Amino acid sequence: MSSSSPADGKGCDAPAPKTEWPELKGSTIKEATEKINAERPDLRVEPVTVGTAVTQEFDPTRVRLWVDIVSEIPKIG
Repeated sequence: MSSSSPADGKGCDAPAPKTEWPELKGSTIKEATEKINAERPDLRVEPVTVGTAVTQEFDPTRVRLWVDIVSEIPKIG
């Protein structure tokens, strides 16, 4: 006989919260942000340009989207 109860979390079939989104590689910032916010509304999504200096501390409420593609023709104006 097991001594665990439903309240202790053991034996629960609920999946762990998602912490990575490999399927979003190649998506637009908007698509990725919307998907992450839909799946984990408790997180803050931060787009960051590749090469930008960022702090190294772990923040369990932050997801960084590393972006590096020029999406439109650069022009004067």
